[in-house]
Amino acid sequence: MQTSLFDFDLPADRIALRPAVPRDAARLLVVRPGQAAGEHTLHTGGVIGWEDRGIADLPDLLRAGDCLVVNDSKVIAARLKGRRIGRGENEPGIEATLHKRLDGSTWRAFILGAKKVQVGDMLRFGSEGRVCFLDQLDAQVSHKDEGGEVTLSFSYHGPVLDQAIAERGAMPLPPYIASKRATDEQDKSDYQTVFAEPEGSVAAPTAGLHFTPNLLARLAAKGVALHKVTLHVGAGTFLPVKADDTAGHKMHAEFGILTADTAAALNTARAKGGRIVAVGSTALRTLETAAGDDGQLQAFAGDTAIFITPGYRFKAVDLMLTNFHLPRSTLFMLVSAFSGLETMQRAYAHAIHSGYRFYSYGDACLLFPEAPRV
Repeated sequence: MQTSLFDFDLPADRIALRPAVPRDAARLLVVRPGQAAGEHTLHTGGVIGWEDRGIADLPDLLRAGDCLVVNDSKVIAARLKGRRIGRGENEPGIEATLHKRLDGSTWRAFILGAKKVQVGDMLRFGSEGRVCFLDQLDAQVSHKDEGGEVTLSFSYHGPVLDQAIAERGAMPLPPYIASKRATDEQDKSDYQTVFAEPEGSVAAPTAGLHFTPNLLARLAAKGVALHKVTLHVGAGTFLPVKADDTAGHKMHAEFGILTADTAAALNTARAKGGRIVAVGSTALRTLETAAGDDGQLQAFAGDTAIFITPGYRFKAVDLMLTNFHLPRSTLFMLVSAFSGLETMQRAYAHAIHSGYRFYSYGDACLLFPEAPRV
C-alpha cells in the first residue's frame, strides 16, 4: 500500500508533553467500525461510530471474562551523553541511544553525530559516578552500519554495566517530546508503567501508562483478568516509514516473551467467550506472533519483526487499547489494519477537532475490530 494513505495533518499543540494527572484521567475515544458515512451517534442497543469517554470508564466498557494483556517491560535510562576520546585533542560530543542488548557488555545503539565516530573509537559517557569504581563509563565502537547505527562494547559487564547506565543515562523520551522540552526527574516515573519489571525497553509501552492501582482494582472487581507479556521495545519504533510503499519498509526486530501458562490461560478464557484486549501495539504484536492460524496461542520467546498493515487477518486479539499515533507510522498502519483505514482516518479527524492529546503522554482509543470475531 502507498505510505501516503496513512498521512494526516496534526497541529503541533495536540502533542502531549506531560501525561494526565492522575494517569486514569486521560480521555478515551471508543471506536466501533461499521458506521454510516459521517455518522457518529449513539443508538439503542449499542454504539456505532465513536464515543467520547475517559480511561476511568474502562470497567464499564469491558465485561466479566475479558482479559487485559499488558506489556511488563521496563524502560531503561537508554540515552547517554558523552564524547569521543583518544583521537587527537578534539573530543567531539556524542549522544547514544541504546536500543538492543546483544550480551552482557554489548549494545546496539543509534548515534547522534554518527559521522564523528569510526570503528575502533572509544566513547566516554560521563565522568562522575555515585559508585567509586564507576568514575567513568567507556565503550568501544566495534561495528558501524552505513546508516550510522553502531555496536558498542562497554568496559563493564552485567549488573555493573546496568548500574553505570542507570547512573548516567536519561529516559529516552520520543523525539516529538524531547525536541520541545528537556527530560527531567519527573519523566523517570511518568515514562514507566505500573507493570514495569524486567528491564530492556528503550521506549515505553505507552498504552500501559494510563493504568493506576485504583483502575486495576475496579477492573478486577468487574471480573476482567490481567495477564502480562514482555516485549522489549526498541528505538526503531520511532523511525519513520521512508519507503513510498509499505512493502519496502523493514521493521526492527524486538525480543518478546509469552509464557506457556499465560498462553493457556488466554486460550481457556477465549474458549469461554472472553475477549482478549491487547493493551498497546507491543502486546498485540507479541500475541499475534505467538498465535497459530487457528488463533491458539503457544509459548513464545524470541525476536519478532511482525509488520501489520491493512489486509492482515488478526488471529488472537479481539479489542485493542492504544494511544494516538504519528502520521505515516507503522503504528497508525497497525490500528488501520485493526479497525479499518477509513474508520481510523475519520476517528483521528474527530480526535484532532475535539482536542484529544496525541502520542506517548496523550489520550487513548479503545478499538473494536473491523471484522468482528465470529
